[in-house]
Amino acid sequence: MFKKVLIADDLGSINQGVSSILKDLKIKNIYKVQYCDDAYLKIKKAVFDKEPFDLVITDLSFQADYREQTLNSGNALIKVLKDEYPDLNIIAYSVDDRIEMIRGLNDVGLSAFVCKGRNGLIELSKAIKNVYEGKRYFSPKVASAFNDKSNLEIDAYDIKLLQNVSKGLSQDEISAIFKSSGVSPSSLSSIEKRLNKLKIQLNSKNTIHLIATSKDLGLI
Repeated sequence: MFKKVLIADDLGSINQGVSSILKDLKIKNIYKVQYCDDAYLKIKKAVFDKEPFDLVITDLSFQADYREQTLNSGNALIKVLKDEYPDLNIIAYSVDDRIEMIRGLNDVGLSAFVCKGRNGLIELSKAIKNVYEGKRYFSPKVASAFNDKSNLEIDAYDIKLLQNVSKGLSQDEISAIFKSSGVSPSSLSSIEKRLNKLKIQLNSKNTIHLIATSKDLGLI
């Protein structure tokens, strides 16, 4: 089992809960931080001292306070760490289960993603065991991010369009916003065609159904 693990979460109660799981797994060297910058510096120093961490477990959302941070989210921390230490095992433990965001973390080599919740700590224990065995783990709730049904050709333009529709804006209003902000295509006909295409892709009967499905998939 892993020998040295770092937990990064701004809530002390979460840190304690994760620590209890690690202790149950007979992991002795457990370190806890509440800021992403502290996590990065601690990992960097451990590498310099030739006593690197085997595993990092981090939340994604860190509440801002009086202390100015260079890395203000777990997403940013993960990307920096995987860039500098590509072999480092990292598990994200978060309530943020947006599919596109998880896909992005998967692309940089995240070892596991565990959803916080009733069964969060049980799943986290499973994830740690899987990662130790060289496997990856994603909570069942977000596993759909990687199945064929979710493998849709949805780009940034589509997301922006869906976000505006979800706010109750009409196609005319969206067209005006896109034109003023330089988003292309911005014509009314292009927006209507793209929405119809999205309805087909997401198997939605109408616009309300489209927005509901988009939220279920974590697209918006």
